[in-house]
Amino acid sequence: KGITAEINGKKMGIGNSSLLRDIGIDYEERGESGKIFLSIDGRVEGVFTLSDVLKDDSADALFKLRELGIHEIVMLTGDSQDNAASISAKLDLDSLISEATPEDKMKAVESAIDSGKLTAFVGDGINDAPVIARADVGIAMGASGADATIETADVVLSNDSLSKVARAIEISRFTNTTAIQNIVMSIGIKILFVTLGTLGLMNMWGAVFADVGVTLLAVLNSLRLLGE
Repeated sequence: KGITAEINGKKMGIGNSSLLRDIGIDYEERGESGKIFLSIDGRVEGVFTLSDVLKDDSADALFKLRELGIHEIVMLTGDSQDNAASISAKLDLDSLISEATPEDKMKAVESAIDSGKLTAFVGDGINDAPVIARADVGIAMGASGADATIETADVVLSNDSLSKVARAIEISRFTNTTAIQNIVMSIGIKILFVTLGTLGLMNMWGAVFADVGVTLLAVLNSLRLLGE
């Protein structure tokens, strides 16, 4: 909502309209959406209009996520309903929760987890840190993210490009596939050579290959990750 303090004997507050109501200031202005109010001794002395700018790669990033099989994309924002609905319509999001406090975001993620869904949360603000910690995968923006958010996240993007989220998923899936290939190959070859050795069809050189050779093959297969 905002913050209050006493400075030089004056009671000051800066925050949204909810903060004004909490400290007992009756103030109404048309189009309060996205506005921050400065109050001094119970009077509104300043109004700041703020708005988020849609990132250039947002639409492409969400398109790539859907191509990767991400079926439900939800926006959780503390912004007003009007602004949130406008952005949601532009990006064709599945749903949104606007004017959300950090507690509201946490409840939304916990509700998804309780329903059996795997969740990933992307954020950069300090109030996103608890939600990032609660989600199955927490992703923080590395350039503009708050320190607490970066320290809590499982994945930290090197910049603020949302397309990096899809890229991170692609790399993680390729890494997982490569690891499975190495495990299957290593165990399969060893079982084959042990069987041949038991039947007397394999010599010492075969045993060396089954050990050192398989390790080298696994390393060479893993080097493909450098091309991703």
